[in-house]
Amino acid sequence: MEHPSSQPADAEQLPTAELAPGLYIVATPIGNLGDMTARAVRVLGSASLIACEDTRVTGRLLHHFGISTRMQPYHDHNAAAVRPGLIARALIEPVALVSDAGTPLISDPGFKLVADARDAGVTVLAVPGACAAIAALSIAGLPTDRFLFAGFLPAKDKARRDAIAQLAAVPATLLFYESGPRLAATLAALLAVLGDRPAGVGRELTKRYEEMVTGTLSVLAERWAEVPPRGEIVVLVGPPLPAAAATQDDLDAALQSALATMKVKDAARHVADALGLAKSEVYARALVIRQGSE
Repeated sequence: MEHPSSQPADAEQLPTAELAPGLYIVATPIGNLGDMTARAVRVLGSASLIACEDTRVTGRLLHHFGISTRMQPYHDHNAAAVRPGLIARALIEPVALVSDAGTPLISDPGFKLVADARDAGVTVLAVPGACAAIAALSIAGLPTDRFLFAGFLPAKDKARRDAIAQLAAVPATLLFYESGPRLAATLAALLAVLGDRPAGVGRELTKRYEEMVTGTLSVLAERWAEVPPRGEIVVLVGPPLPAAAATQDDLDAALQSALATMKVKDAARHVADALGLAKSEVYARALVIRQGSE
């Protein structure tokens, strides 16, 4: 555990201290305003400026918590022009970065700002909180020891399937963000490329009509094939299923094919590696097949 003396100037045991200069990456609620942390409220209220995607969205949040800090739009369309000024300011004053909802930089603008700020010597601090991907993972009942967040898949079918194919062998739970109108096409593509894996669809997380529907990809694809759901969506897909054990017929067919061009020892090694079987077992069977063909 970190020693208290090593915590930054805005640590919770110093609630009245001024914020040190730097760039503060502040997570905001993804739906339920009760998920706003006390530290996030204090940082946003004490910062000299808040960089945000949409001042209307962030303005409603600030109004709810009685925060009057000035806002600066920062999004994909103006980032290059605005970024140098934000970095210069963060060197001498506390500047906060928020997204419309959740943790900034998770499928939101901000990566370049953080990278350039660090290169310029700005102190960058995390003010953690809600994140839709992690919230969905925590309640879906899929493996959590390894997971890969892949953001939004491409809109066009071929590009979407190609992107999924690149992830097919990843031994981890896959997480995607998606919109209601595109959900059916995404689930169909996941099923076609990955096979019928366990999966989940989280919708409107932390909000009044929150739901997490789990099942196989085929079940979920059928559920939303006709009527798209509303709200923000997280799609989760379990890791690759274990390969079915090779049968005796599989072993014999593989050996017969290999023995047509290889010596017994080489054929046994090749087939054992391909089918995940013990080399001694495969070699013994290879001898039987070779003798039977002579």
